[in-house]
Amino acid sequence: MLTAARNAMRLPDLRNKILITLGILALYRAAAAVPVPTVNLSAMQTLFENNALLGFFNMLSGGALKNFSVMAMGVYPYITATIILQLLIPIIPALDALSKEGEAGQKKMNQYTIWLMIPLAFLQAFGQATIMQRAGALPGFGFSSETWLSTLTIMISLVAGSMFALFLGEQITEHGIGNGVSLIIFGGIVAEMPRNIGQLISTQQWLLLGMFLFITVVTVGVIVYVQEGQRRIPVQYGKRVRAMRGNRLMVVGGQNTFVPLRVNSAGMIPLIFAQSLLLFPSTIASYFASTPGIVGSIATFVSTEFAPTSAWYWILYFLMVIGFTYFYTDVIFRQQNLAETLQRQGGFIPGIRPGKRTEDYLNAVMSRITLVGALFLGIIAILPWLVSLITRENMASNTQLLISSAGLLIVVGVVLDTMKQLEAQLLMRHYEGFIR
Repeated sequence: MLTAARNAMRLPDLRNKILITLGILALYRAAAAVPVPTVNLSAMQTLFENNALLGFFNMLSGGALKNFSVMAMGVYPYITATIILQLLIPIIPALDALSKEGEAGQKKMNQYTIWLMIPLAFLQAFGQATIMQRAGALPGFGFSSETWLSTLTIMISLVAGSMFALFLGEQITEHGIGNGVSLIIFGGIVAEMPRNIGQLISTQQWLLLGMFLFITVVTVGVIVYVQEGQRRIPVQYGKRVRAMRGNRLMVVGGQNTFVPLRVNSAGMIPLIFAQSLLLFPSTIASYFASTPGIVGSIATFVSTEFAPTSAWYWILYFLMVIGFTYFYTDVIFRQQNLAETLQRQGGFIPGIRPGKRTEDYLNAVMSRITLVGALFLGIIAILPWLVSLITRENMASNTQLLISSAGLLIVVGVVLDTMKQLEAQLLMRHYEGFIR
């Protein structure tokens, strides 16, 4: 691996791509340190200690939300817009037709995604700023005669920061190595790891540090194994006879190949769905907990039972991740329409009739292997709770581990994708890659 890395740095064009990627990530981290106007950083620190939803958004923003910087929303509005459009494709025929138009259709879909991202970014900016204002961390926010100008400045700064983050991600994708949006999130997650290790070292919790290192290594190995796991469905293409000039005939086709069905096709999207929905009730209920009467009692019950310190929270989280994994995988898999594509190209699965029978067979296989992926994502989601049961420590002290379990899933996926792209670049130049 070190030899391959050295060979990559020796190639001028590949070295430039790597340096451009690192430079853009450094620029993003520098921008993430610029806070928005009127923010109270000490109040922000207190707020993050008591709000798990903000901690989750902080991870997706690349660590910028904790300082409430101009990059506080990161690329999350773009991710939300992408997910919404993917779910709307099978519902809206025009989007379904556009998604099948190749590169031109993909460019149009990307344009629609950015258009949808802008209003979503304004809504998220308003929601996050309102939470900060109610906690006393953003005193200059509010639509009063004294604060409307600073409020407008804050919202425009947050939306502009999100657009700038997307721009940086696109520059990495186009001129660097790897998926730019994923690498921006990856950079923020990895940047938190030295701080977490430093906290354990400063408090001399050597046993806990060793346990977290062991859990991290084992979890990485399991994630790599499952992420790369796939079921290969054999496909055979029929032979066709094509007439040539004169009396010659040429036989084409007849090759054997396979369709790879991934064990985890949903990535970490189910974790985003489940945690966002699960933390939303407790966040809303916390604003009514001090209300007298039955409203306050209900709000206190909801905020307590849906908090990360409750066992019911983690049980529901596990079940919701499994449900969302099946839902999202089914939506994305049906959009691919593999049975129709195989039939159009003259391919068939041995022993399975083309058309509806092939579609039913592929759906059944995908449903079976998705169970493994769903259970895997569910265990990854509740890993902090399982660790807290073993260590008997307060959840607040080890929820993040060294890297949060959801963050670890992102890190491993981004590293694998980037390594494959580097390997492809090296193989084009006859060098040995990272993966043999």
